[in-house]
Amino acid sequence: MKISQLETTLGFKTVQGTYDDREMSCGYTSDLLSDVMANAREDCVLITIQAHKNAVAVATMAGIAAILVCNSRPIPDDMIEAARSEGIAVFITEKSQFIAGGEIYQALSRT
Repeated sequence: MKISQLETTLGFKTVQGTYDDREMSCGYTSDLLSDVMANAREDCVLITIQAHKNAVAVATMAGIAAILVCNSRPIPDDMIEAARSEGIAVFITEKSQFIAGGEIYQALSRT
C-alpha cells in the first residue's frame, strides 16, 4: 500500500504532503515515543495522538513512512515544517487510534 492511499483509499486528510510516495509495510500504534523507537518497523505508518515535532524526529530515526494523528488533534506548524524537511507524510483523522489502526490493517491485508 502506498502512503498516498491513506488519503485516497482510507480518507485521512493530508496535512503535510511533501514526501516520497513509497510503499508502507505495516502500521504501529503508540503514544510513547521511546516505544516507537524501540519497536516500530521501517516503512510503517505511526498511528498516534502525539502532535508535536518530536514525533517527527522519532519517525525519522525509525524510518517511518508516515504519521497519522488521531482524534482531530491540532497539528502545530513546527511539526508540519519538521515533517516537510524530513519528507515524512502527515495525516489527520477524527477517528480513534483503534478504528484508524483497524482500517489500515484491513487495507494492508488486501494488498
